[in-house]
Amino acid sequence: MSRAIRHFMNHAPTLGKRVFVDDSAVVTGQVTLGDDTSVWPCVSIRGDLLAITIGHGSNVQDGSALHTSRPIPFNPTGHALTIGNYVTIGHNATVHGCTIGNECLIGMGSVILDGVVVENQVLVAAGSVVPPGKVLQSGYLYRGNPAQQARLLKPEEIAMIKANALDYIKLKDQHLLI
Repeated sequence: MSRAIRHFMNHAPTLGKRVFVDDSAVVTGQVTLGDDTSVWPCVSIRGDLLAITIGHGSNVQDGSALHTSRPIPFNPTGHALTIGNYVTIGHNATVHGCTIGNECLIGMGSVILDGVVVENQVLVAAGSVVPPGKVLQSGYLYRGNPAQQARLLKPEEIAMIKANALDYIKLKDQHLLI
């Protein structure tokens, strides 16, 4: 087993079919990666507190950090992390204890915090910060710090989100051939 895929306590990551995890990434503990998912250089996906689930065809780009929040007295269940299908997590994003729906794009350098719900087909602009507990409605662009709803996505932007994820599946397949 690659040093990129690590056990923690009694938990080992579960990988779907045709998954690519770069050797410089670290995937630890209670992590499930769906079919055709890709994890790129210097990514940290730490399922040492609660479960992290990433759906089919999603990609986590270079330098991103994915984690959960531990149960504490004012939040006794903590916050697991769930990412849907065909989601792109851009370079250097921090995604922490939240839920991201299907066909979303989380822009480079964005920060998505505990308890956030990102519905399906949402684009979060690069550098945005989504504060704890916020709900991002389906079909919108969000941007800023704190992130605010900017406008409805155009049909071609919604199509671009899934096309981007599909392009990463092709790129991942090329890396698997090396």
